[in-house]
Amino acid sequence: MSQETNKIGVLLINLGTPESPTPKAVRKYLKEFLSDPRVVDVNPLIWKPILNGVILNIRPRKVAKVYQEVWMSDGSPLLVLGQRLEKKLSETLNAEGDRFVVSMAMTYGKPSVEDSAKIFRQHNIDKIFVLPMYPQFSRSTTAAAYDRLMSSLKRCPHWPALSLLQDYADHEQYIDALVKSIRAQWQAQGEQRHLMFSYHGIPKRYVTEGDPYQSRCEATTKAVVERLGLKESEYTHAYQSRFGREEWLKPYADETIKGLPSKGISKLNMISPAFSIDCIETLEEIDMQLRDEFTEAGGQAFDYIPALNDSDDHVELYKTLVLENTKQWMN
Repeated sequence: MSQETNKIGVLLINLGTPESPTPKAVRKYLKEFLSDPRVVDVNPLIWKPILNGVILNIRPRKVAKVYQEVWMSDGSPLLVLGQRLEKKLSETLNAEGDRFVVSMAMTYGKPSVEDSAKIFRQHNIDKIFVLPMYPQFSRSTTAAAYDRLMSSLKRCPHWPALSLLQDYADHEQYIDALVKSIRAQWQAQGEQRHLMFSYHGIPKRYVTEGDPYQSRCEATTKAVVERLGLKESEYTHAYQSRFGREEWLKPYADETIKGLPSKGISKLNMISPAFSIDCIETLEEIDMQLRDEFTEAGGQAFDYIPALNDSDDHVELYKTLVLENTKQWMN
């Protein structure tokens, strides 16, 4: 084992992705994802027969086709773009001294938290800053990531010191990065359009029970809108990706977008600040499905503003978050 000391680990955690866009790989991923009670908190005696007997026999083939539409030459967009960000962040943090070891893991699938732990152990790291790649906290994402992390530590005789970030929904540098990306899109297309914020939805019940996700999403939208100086008529806030019969956070993005042309909004920009990295929910659901629904309803122009991905602004934001949350270890 390496004898390096005094290095700080940086663990980036995102949701997860199938290893390939095939029904078999998608089934394996969905089984792990949808078996987490943080994601679906239905009585297991009710949910498991539905999951194993119905969903995992029907959904994998359909979802695999969707992944095939957005799959990159190097793999899943979430993984490929995330690894590019991981590499750039490592280079930036270590530009003036080899102090940090950065590793990205997934809550579900590969690379796993255990894969990152092996990397950290090779460097004798006993201090780790954990940065879930979710700008807005939710029990279904951030808390699930921390559940996975703590589960991986159950058998460890010696735990590292941990610094855990809750979220960065209204961090000034995050808002700056979003605003800059929106203005760059407006400049590139030669006009300012109605701006629709679309966040990944969660069941309304979660918020009623105390999940702060809705208020954190609203905090992000409010900060961006204020920075851009938008009037209430110039933007829309909605939630996407719902499934099942339970009521989710409203307004629903698909229903909302269909009604915009009838209100005189024929040109639209969409941004999804809940996603740090572009993935199936942005590249397929927004830039394909919602685009088509807007066009079919009479919309004339639609452009999706990409996630921050591995942009310089995103790298600098994460660098700031790392330095802000590891000051106690820097000496």
